[in-house]
Amino acid sequence: MTTALKNERQALIFALLAVLCWSTVATAFKLALDVFSARWLLAIAVTTSWLFLTCVLVFKQQLGDALQSLLAQPWLNLRNAMINPVCYYLLLFQAYDLLPAQQAQAINYTWAITMSLLAIPLLGQKLRLRDQIALLLAYLGVLIIATRGDVVSLQFDSVTGVLLALASTILWALYWILNTLDARKTRQANPAVGMWASFLIAAPVTLMIAIATDGFPASGSDNLLTGLAASVYIGLFEMGLTFLLWQHAMNLTSNTAAISSLIFLSPFLSLVFISQILGEPVEAATLYGLIMIVAGLAIQKLALKRTTNARGGKR
Repeated sequence: MTTALKNERQALIFALLAVLCWSTVATAFKLALDVFSARWLLAIAVTTSWLFLTCVLVFKQQLGDALQSLLAQPWLNLRNAMINPVCYYLLLFQAYDLLPAQQAQAINYTWAITMSLLAIPLLGQKLRLRDQIALLLAYLGVLIIATRGDVVSLQFDSVTGVLLALASTILWALYWILNTLDARKTRQANPAVGMWASFLIAAPVTLMIAIATDGFPASGSDNLLTGLAASVYIGLFEMGLTFLLWQHAMNLTSNTAAISSLIFLSPFLSLVFISQILGEPVEAATLYGLIMIVAGLAIQKLALKRTTNARGGKR
């Protein structure tokens, strides 16, 4: 087996592992929120993720580099931490607390469409016809999901929950656009270093928010261990390990477009876990709406690939 073929197989394995992990987190969110508030869930998950990233950096002998990066750009790291994980996950977890898991996870999946909108003022990009079609499909899919298919009556399970889920996509897209702009200036090559700095700052902030708003969790709460395990799981597999798996897959492959397309499996796999573990029946409206969202994302991705190829970019 050639080295190139071996790398492609490893990339596929790491990418599929990442997709599988991301497919389980919507279920973990609901399990944790049955026990903890959104604030306490965030505090536990962020602390877990920071501890994990610290272990990774110590193992790679990069903790010193991370500390230097933190001290060299304190305001940049503070800004990133406040956007993600603090504000982004506060909105997302609150949305999950108000909505069925299948609705929240599908709406959150539109962040790539939101990014194309934010790229207009922030990156000076134009909204092409394909982008407009993708946007229309995706947000019509959101409307179908949020109204359970009864689009005419506009009856929502929680208008607040839908707005919070959509707002979270704005923060997530903004975070990645700003990081793209920062990377051009700082040439930061190790994503674990940036994530570690953000979570180091966010850990005490989220803990103070949780204590100030909710007090301390009752030690005798029902299913406390389940909620704690789910929160730790989220810290590891939503915020920490999975990003490193995905990044490693991207570094190994020479066909980024093919590997990145695997992410389209995630929302459908997520519905399986939601129905089997949470016992939440998957509604036809969710499937139809999700298909429309994924179709919109696929159109956008195809347009981006063709534009890149026309300009002589990497396939």
